[in-house]
Amino acid sequence: MGRVCEPGCIADRTRPSFTRADPPLRLREGQNAAVVTTREEEEFNPIAAEHYGAKTVAVEPGGVEVIPDSERHGNPRQLLWTWSSPNLEFATIAVGIIGPLFFGLSFWQTVAAIVLGTALGCSSHGVLSSWGPMHGLCQMVLSRTGFGYRGNILPAGMNAVVAGIGWFAVNSISGALALHVLIPGLSSTICLLIIVAAQLAIAFYGHNLVQAFERYAGPVLAVIFAIGVVVVLSQTDPGAARIDPGFPLPTSGGFLIETAAAFGYACGWNPYASDYSRYFPRNSNRKAVGLYAALGVFVSCVVLEIAGAGMVSAAGKSADVLPGVYTGLMPTWLGDLTLLCIAVGAVAANVLNIYSGAMSFLALGIKLPPRRARSIVAVIFGILGLVLALVAIANPGVNYENFLLVIAYWIGPWLGVVLVDRWMRRGEALHPWAVSIHSVNWAGPIAMAVGIVVSIPLFSNQTEYLGVIPKAHPGIGDITFFVGFAIAAVLYVVLRKALPDRTPTPPRTKEAAAA
Repeated sequence: MGRVCEPGCIADRTRPSFTRADPPLRLREGQNAAVVTTREEEEFNPIAAEHYGAKTVAVEPGGVEVIPDSERHGNPRQLLWTWSSPNLEFATIAVGIIGPLFFGLSFWQTVAAIVLGTALGCSSHGVLSSWGPMHGLCQMVLSRTGFGYRGNILPAGMNAVVAGIGWFAVNSISGALALHVLIPGLSSTICLLIIVAAQLAIAFYGHNLVQAFERYAGPVLAVIFAIGVVVVLSQTDPGAARIDPGFPLPTSGGFLIETAAAFGYACGWNPYASDYSRYFPRNSNRKAVGLYAALGVFVSCVVLEIAGAGMVSAAGKSADVLPGVYTGLMPTWLGDLTLLCIAVGAVAANVLNIYSGAMSFLALGIKLPPRRARSIVAVIFGILGLVLALVAIANPGVNYENFLLVIAYWIGPWLGVVLVDRWMRRGEALHPWAVSIHSVNWAGPIAMAVGIVVSIPLFSNQTEYLGVIPKAHPGIGDITFFVGFAIAAVLYVVLRKALPDRTPTPPRTKEAAAA
C-alpha cells in the first residue's frame, strides 16, 4: 500500500507515479475533497505520535504534515478572536494615520478607502480560511496545487521572509515604542528585546498556545481599545482642513494609495489563513469558518484604522505615526492601559507572523529534525526579525508605509494564481497535489513572476521608487496589486493549457483515493 508523504514526514514509502497523459483524479458524487487519515498514517505522523491534540502548554511536534483526524479540535467561532486579537495594536492604527497625514486625504475620504481596501482583503481571507478543515494543511502547502512542489518555492519563500522576518520586525517595533513610552526608563532597544522574547516564547510552543493566547488576550484588548477609540473620535474634526502632503498628489491618487495600504494590511494575513483552521474537525461548517475569519480581520482593522484617521485632526500639528501621540489624547490612566495593550497586541500579531513564517519555510521542503522542525525555524526567524527591527526602529513611519505597499505587491499575483487554480480544479481531488514532492505545475510560478515583474516597474508608487505610470499620471495612485492580480490570473489560465502539468496517478489506498 502506497502512502504520500510530504517533506519532514518520517516515513516516505511507495510514492505515486506521474505522467502528463493521466487525467486529473476526480471525485465521485458525495466524495470529500480531503484525505481521511488512517491508523497507519497517524502512526508516522509526529502530531499523532505525541498526541498533541488539544494540549495547550506543549511544544507542537512536526512541521507541515497533514493534521490527523484523531488530533482535530476547535470550532469556527474561535477564529473571531484569532483574527481580531493580532490587529488590536498600533500598527493597525497607523494604517489610518497615513491617509490624512501623508496623502492629504480628508477624514471621510480616508474612512472610505479603509473600508474598501479592508473589505477586499478580508473577502479572500475568508475563502482561504475555509480550506483548512477540509485538507488539514497549512496555506503554503495548499499553494502547491497552483505552483507545483518546486515552483511553490517562489510564494512560500517570499512569505517566509515577509511574515517571519518583515512583519515580525514591523510589529515588534510598534510594541517596543509603546512600551518605551509607558516606561521611559527603558531604552527602545531594551523594550524591543522584551517584546521579542515574549513573542518567541509563545510561538516556540506552537499552534495551540498561540490560539489560546489570542482567545484570552482578545477580549481584554478589545475593551481597552474600544474605550480609547471613543475618546479619540470624540476629539476628531471630520471637516478639518486637509494636510498638504508636500508633493503633487491628486485626491484620487491619495485615495487609491490608502486603499492599497488598507488592503495590504488585511490581505497580509491571507498567506496564513488555513494555518489556523487546519486543526478544526473535517466536518466543520466551511461558511462559518470563512465568515468568522473574515469578520475578525474586518471589524478590528476598520475600527482601529478609522481611529487612526481621526487622531490626525485631533492631534493637530503634533500628529505623527507614534503610539505616544495617539495615547496622548487620552486620560493618563487610559493612555497607559492603551500603551500596555499596544505592546500586548504586538505580541498577539507576531506570534502568528513567526509561526506562519516558519510553516512557509518548511513548505519549501527544507529537511530538519522532523519532530521539532517548526520550533527550530521559529527561533531562527525571530532572531533575524529582531536584527531587522533594530535597523528600522529609527524611522518607523516611512518604513511602515513602504512595507504595507510591498506586501500587496507579491500577494496580488499569488492570489491570482491560487484562486484561479482552485476554480479550474473544481471537482478534482487536491490532496495528492498538495502533499506530493513530484507535482509539477510551472504555469503558477511563471504567471506570478510575470505579474510581479510587469506590475511593479509600471505601477509602483513608493517613496524610493515611482513607477512609470503614476509618475506620468499621479491620480492613478498605487494599483500595483490589482494589475499584478489580473496579469497572473489571466496568464495562469493560458499557461495551464500551454504547459500541461504532471498529474499524480490516483493512489491505490482507499483513504488516499478519497483525497
